[in-house]
Parts: sequence; structure tokens; C-alpha cells
Amino acid sequence: MRQIAIVGSGPAGYYTAEAAVKLWGEDVHVDIFDSLPVPFGLIRSGVAPDHQSIKGVSRRYEATAKAENVRFIGNVTVGSDVTVGELRDLYDAVILATGAPSDRQLGLAGEDLGNVFGSAAFVGWYNGHPNFAGLDPALSHDTAVIIGNGNVALDVARILAKSQDELAGSDIVAHALTALQGSAVRRIVILGRRGPHQIAMTPKELGELGQLSRACPRVDPADLPPVDEDQALEPGVRKSVMHLRAFAEAASCPEKGIEIEFDFFASPVAILGQDGRVEAVEVERTRLENGRAVGTGETYRIAAGLLVTCIGYQTSPIPDVPYDEKNGRFANDEGRIAPGLYCVGWARRGPTGTIGTNRPDGFSIIEKVAEDIAEGAVKPGRAGFETIAAERGIDFVKFTDWQRIDEAEIANARTGSPREKFVHVDHMIGALGRE
Repeated sequence: MRQIAIVGSGPAGYYTAEAAVKLWGEDVHVDIFDSLPVPFGLIRSGVAPDHQSIKGVSRRYEATAKAENVRFIGNVTVGSDVTVGELRDLYDAVILATGAPSDRQLGLAGEDLGNVFGSAAFVGWYNGHPNFAGLDPALSHDTAVIIGNGNVALDVARILAKSQDELAGSDIVAHALTALQGSAVRRIVILGRRGPHQIAMTPKELGELGQLSRACPRVDPADLPPVDEDQALEPGVRKSVMHLRAFAEAASCPEKGIEIEFDFFASPVAILGQDGRVEAVEVERTRLENGRAVGTGETYRIAAGLLVTCIGYQTSPIPDVPYDEKNGRFANDEGRIAPGLYCVGWARRGPTGTIGTNRPDGFSIIEKVAEDIAEGAVKPGRAGFETIAAERGIDFVKFTDWQRIDEAEIANARTGSPREKFVHVDHMIGALGRE
């Protein structure tokens, strides 16, 4: 019987478990560890709360989770509750599928000022991640600045701009909904170092901005290249640029009350503030040279009371696991870290690709595991972990426990919402009747 441990219960983790079951059938036990009592990783805490159709992919993971030879082991932190070394002793293969939950840093003066947040933290706040539930961003200033030209920047802008009615069917958590209801933000500036042709925003997400009931997206026509240059773009990028051109051509709409302003060729150089809180962003105008943004020396300031950086993520290090500091992921050779130790998904390749990209990644890593481990593996696996858990008093959560937490969240939902998430671990555990 092969014993496989997967650390991380997001898409990469469950696709890898699915691959193991498909390859070995009943001749494998898969244990999926997570530091939280709830599974599904970024599906729960990263995907925008108003994108419920995307969250529906978790139903596929449930089918894998309910298999007799797959077990969810939640509320266990690998690296402190149990070490990677101990798991390697217990399992034939340990596969790190921890994603990239930490924000990359801008490296600018003033980044540590109050009301400056990375997108992992800010998105975690409105999605109810326990690590960020207490963030309490101040929304009392009329201008918010978002740094980044990808879909996460669009998610943050859209959530800041949506009306209460537009958020009604989402699973945004109550504390964020209340804060947004009292928000004074009326101008949202999205900064990008390069131009419209270099964005990483997809057509669907850009198109959503044009449908908001109380917000108007604006693009300076001078930032757009000649329209005939669009033909050289990939089809998806070309469709996105078409949205930007439509925003540039649209009549002003002050009656909507909120403006979402795309500021291209703009690189932040400093974050300014007083009394420990951000008050402005100093920006340098750029130009493109061989596709790279180069500073022109021209600077200006944008007064702002909230700054959210959406510039990418990195994997959090785990003790005794080699780490690639430059790329913000585990050091690996096509998923192999060391004998019996592997990584998959964003932990392997960095934060690139879509949720679905993790499926072939998971199947690929299981093929490598199959090449590496002997058929007659005799390690103790889950039985060995249960012994450690009993000795250390580790109160782990199983998938059936998660189903009870899930039922409680659904029962607590406000009208129209699919659930009201527990945002504290002790409340999740409390839903199980435990101390």
C-alpha cells in the first residue's frame, strides 16, 4: 500500500490526490494536510466572493475527498505541529501543495505605513481568511490606489466599487460588507508600470467593470497605441484592449459616483504618509523600451488613504525545505525537491496559470512519484500520523467535520448569500462542539 501525504488542500492538492487515486486505485492512501480546519485553499479565500461560478469547482474536489482512501487532515500546521522530516519518515512521498499565500513586497519607502496592504491580505480580509479577518482597513478617504495590472487588481477595484445589491449573492463576509457599506471611496486609481498592450487582465474581468451600477471605468485615450497595432496581440489580450478602448471612448458618467481610473505608464517610487498612515503615492511616469518600463524622471503625486499592492505572490518557506528566494517558491527540479519530497502547483512553478493549470501539474507529479517509489512500500502512513497526533494532543479535523462546518455556514447565511463564513478558527472548531 502506497502512503502519500499532500500538504495543502487547494486545487493543486486535490488534483494531485485525484491523480494518485486514478493511477493506483485502492492501492494508495492519500492524506491531505491543511493548517486550517476548512479545505479548498484559494477557492475559498482567494477567488473573488462575487465569482460564485468559479468557486463551484470545489464540487469536483469533494468527489475526491469522499473516496475511502483519501482523508482530509485539517487544523494541522506542517512545520510546527508535525515536521516535514517526520512526514517523510511516515509516508512514501510528501508533496507540498501549499500555493503562494504571501504577498511579494514592493521594496519602496513607506510600504510599512498603515492602510497599505498586499492583495493576499486585503483579499483575505473580504474573503474571511482567519489570518486577515482582523485587518480593519480604513475606507474613510475618497481615493484608493491599486498597484498592478492583473485580474487581482480588477477584483479589488470591483469589490471596492460594487453596491450592496451587487454583492448580495456573493459570500463576502459580514465584517467586510459592513465596512464597504460605509466606504467613502469615490476614486479608484489602478497603476500599471507599462501600457495597455502589456496588461495581464482577461476580457471577462475587464468587461465586468463596464457593467457596474455605480462605477465608471476611465482610460486616457493618449495611453492607447494606434488601433492597428492591436492585430499583433494574442486574441485574449486583444479582446481586453478592446474593453480599454471602449472605456476611453465612453462618455463621462459622474452620476454613477465612483470612477475607476486606469493610470498606465506609471511606476510608484515612494509611499508617503504622516502619523503612521498612508496619505499619498509618488509616481514616476514611464515609457517603454524593448517592452520594459523605463523611468522618464517626471513625477507626480496621488493623494490616497488606501493602497493595495497586487504585484504577485510567493510561497511561504517551511523549515528544512530548500527555498528559491529569487522566484519565491520551493527549490525543485520539475517538482522533485529531495528523495521522497516533491512540490506541485504554485509551490512548484510560482503563481502562474489558472486553477485548471494545476490539474495537469498534479497528474505530472504523481507520474514522477510512481517512477521514484517502490511498489512494496511499507511505511506506516496515516496510522503513524495518528500515533503522533495522539501523543501531542493534535485535534485534527476530518472531511466529515468540515461538512458540519459547511452546514453551519450555510445555515448562517444572510438572505441571498450562499454562506456566512466563520472567520476565526475557534469558531470553526466550536461548530463541531469542541473546545
